[in-house]
Amino acid sequence: MEIWSLNLRHLRAVGQIAQLGTVNAAALAVNLSQPAITQALGRLEVQLGLPLFERRHDGMMTTSAGEILSPRIEAALAHIRSPHVTMSRMRAMLALAETGSYAGASIATGLSLPSIHRAVNDLALALRRPLAVRRGKSVITTEAGTQLAREFRLAQVELEAGLSEIEALRGHETRRISIGAMPLSRARILPAAVARFLTRRPQVRLTIVEGSRAELVEPLRSGVLDVMVGALRDPLVETDLLQNPLFEDVPAVFARRGHPLARTLPGTPITPAEMARYPFTLPPRGTPLRDSFDRYFTAHHLPLPQVPVECGSVMMIRQVMMGGNSLALLSPDQVQVEIEAGWLSELARLPAQFARTIGMTTRASLRPTEVQAEFFADLEAAAHDDGGRP
Repeated sequence: MEIWSLNLRHLRAVGQIAQLGTVNAAALAVNLSQPAITQALGRLEVQLGLPLFERRHDGMMTTSAGEILSPRIEAALAHIRSPHVTMSRMRAMLALAETGSYAGASIATGLSLPSIHRAVNDLALALRRPLAVRRGKSVITTEAGTQLAREFRLAQVELEAGLSEIEALRGHETRRISIGAMPLSRARILPAAVARFLTRRPQVRLTIVEGSRAELVEPLRSGVLDVMVGALRDPLVETDLLQNPLFEDVPAVFARRGHPLARTLPGTPITPAEMARYPFTLPPRGTPLRDSFDRYFTAHHLPLPQVPVECGSVMMIRQVMMGGNSLALLSPDQVQVEIEAGWLSELARLPAQFARTIGMTTRASLRPTEVQAEFFADLEAAAHDDGGRP
């Protein structure tokens, strides 16, 4: 079932029943009559197909389904905050922010155009702030509207997680995990964790979105992604995110087969000064790998080599190297196939102090579902599996 068939006021009542222990206390807390709450609870339990509470003479005791759903309701309401928000208003605001037009929001939701207009306008009036402004044929959310849409999306994620966990209790697997994969994670740790996870949970759906950190961080913060795997940032700028280190990666300088430096006699170390004479293909400034590059040559009191091409794609970097004399600073994990095929040669491994920390980043507010917690454990296990390391 979709969360949009639920009633936020009724969900508030369920949360209060779980917290206060009786229907009567919950009725007073949410300003509904006791019969209305009893009826709403019964309707919700029919929708879910499971009881949320055991009715006892001394009050209401949460069932397994209630234990799952009530904290999700609490977390969702913490994001929503205002009692003026209804499901229809939340849905309309999310669709408008995602599509950029009232017509697009109408198509995405199946709601009429007047309904979308009315829901967004009523929400803006209730919250006493403009949420969207017109820019030609498109609609741009204001700063307040953008922040509100993010909070609504996080509330949606909480409720959907609760419903999917309840469906799992009923034997229907609908759970999903959305993973943001930064370049290094795709080389070894993420495939290993996915393979490990799917041997136990073959029916859970995994969605892997590839990209740089700049491309993935906002989807993570807004709830589109559950976790992002790749190089961690120090310091972490986003206060609403948490980082969990998995392993240390020491990058190395690579050249194509037949490169002038690759012809150096085996066992003869290649100096930083020799490498500095050649151009490099590197990720953009601000990335941990680029920072290691800058620090390495600066530590040797050398001018930074030229970087005529900035790129985060290993495939593109490899092709640039194959067509000229460019060097690249990469993780050995990222080019293990190219090394085994004899296309690339490692010239020098950077000292340990230039290592970068690889790990997973999640929202600070994330309450992992059972399967998410299992997948995170699989990431940690894959990181410490010596058999998978080069």
